[in-house]
Amino acid sequence: MTLRASYRLIAPLYDLFVARALSRPRARSLARVPRDGNLEVLVAGAGTGLDLPLLPRAHRYVALDLSRAMLSRARPRAAALEMTFVEGDVQRMPFAGAAFDLVVLHLIVAVVPRPESCLAEIARVLRPGGRALVFDKFLRRGERAWLRRALNPLARRIATRTDVVLEDALASVPALTVTDDQPALAGGWFRLIELEKEASRG
Repeated sequence: MTLRASYRLIAPLYDLFVARALSRPRARSLARVPRDGNLEVLVAGAGTGLDLPLLPRAHRYVALDLSRAMLSRARPRAAALEMTFVEGDVQRMPFAGAAFDLVVLHLIVAVVPRPESCLAEIARVLRPGGRALVFDKFLRRGERAWLRRALNPLARRIATRTDVVLEDALASVPALTVTDDQPALAGGWFRLIELEKEASRG
């Protein structure tokens, strides 16, 4: 089953499983979005739009998701925002380079088949000095986590990967640097991470 087909089926039930369980770390991550200014912000992997009511009105937003079913559920949650919805793949985004000041990456890096491609695209569309706010589940380098690794072949076919090591994925994207990394849930499996694009990178 493709990721697009899987999330089309999951869309009606997604909020039931995700909304309440992950609401606090989601809010902690989005508290880092500036309350004022006039930024171009990409919500990559917007899903059903659980992030959208937590975003400040000051900016211009683009919500990108692979699933049209997810985006249709997200639209009502963006009523107060200047928001454009785009159906597309975070691994091959339909945007020009250096188009965004800030990217929100909640529960998407560890979902896509190629996390390194997703991060490379984030580096491409971010302006120099721009930031990415990541909330997701990652293994640490050298962490055995045998159960999570064993579950991955099945889990990745349904909804998400359970074996992603962020540091390994970032190794091929030198333009992005980790500026903050905090545990969020499940003993630090879920993490709140801030990435910054080097100002000298094009």
